Amino acid sequence: MAQDWSDWIGREQRSADRLDPALAARWCATFDRDAPAGEAMPQGIHLCLCTPEARTGQLGEDGHPSRDDSPASFLPPVPLPRRMWASSAMQFLAPIAIGAEIERVSRVASVEAKSGSRGDMVFVEVDHKTSADGTPAVSERQTLVYLEAMGADAPLSPPDLGEGRFDPGDWDTHREIRPDERLLFRYSALTFNTHRIHYDAPYARDAERYRGLVVHGPLTASLLLQLAAERFGENRLASFAFRGVSPAVAGEPLHLVLRSEGEGIEIGAFVSDGRQVTKASASLA
Repeated sequence: MAQDWSDWIGREQRSADRLDPALAARWCATFDRDAPAGEAMPQGIHLCLCTPEARTGQLGEDGHPSRDDSPASFLPPVPLPRRMWASSAMQFLAPIAIGAEIERVSRVASVEAKSGSRGDMVFVEVDHKTSADGTPAVSERQTLVYLEAMGADAPLSPPDLGEGRFDPGDWDTHREIRPDERLLFRYSALTFNTHRIHYDAPYARDAERYRGLVVHGPLTASLLLQLAAERFGENRLASFAFRGVSPAVAGEPLHLVLRSEGEGIEIGAFVSDGRQVTKASASLA
């Protein structure tokens, strides 16, 4: 794909928000959690702050904000229709307290076109710097990937669950959950995410060829962050990085696991037949 998106590298977007008590309460309710004992919210709350503000009329067919070649377009107008959140690498600098005024500066770090077994792809890296009451709280590099359209006869992804069985015996901590449509809807609402693969089953199947509604990558990451908090305590991680390996489908069991690896922490999410959904790693403060 021989297009030049160098004009987008370095573009910045600034946004503001407030972590008010109502949002904190909705976040806790979404994850069946009690309110925190103090003012500090658990790690992962930043994913629900400074959410997109595009008007409904500015949304594309997939539900994401439309992109064009104007100076006002933060992300480049990549002509590939399918967008996925591929990975993130986070540094936790300070907890975010309920009531904090939030500022975020987002900057396009790179745009790279590639070709592979899945056809043309474009990777866009975005750096997010999130501050709470003027104090740096989270530094994150997010990688988005744009993909070619799927043919109407393309096989559905992921494949049906097989006869294998996930064995958590090699892991220190294990929790099984079943993220259903209600959880996906609530997380979409928390993040103001209108990507239709998370709530529109006919679109997910017919347009993007998913076998069912897709569990958000950041939702799985949030669940893994909570698993780490159960093991080590709240707001104990200094860093956390995750990468999507395979889609998780709503309504199917998801195994969340964690183990210590030397000075680091290996974390992952697997479906019941052993297929890995998310790879993640972390370090303690």
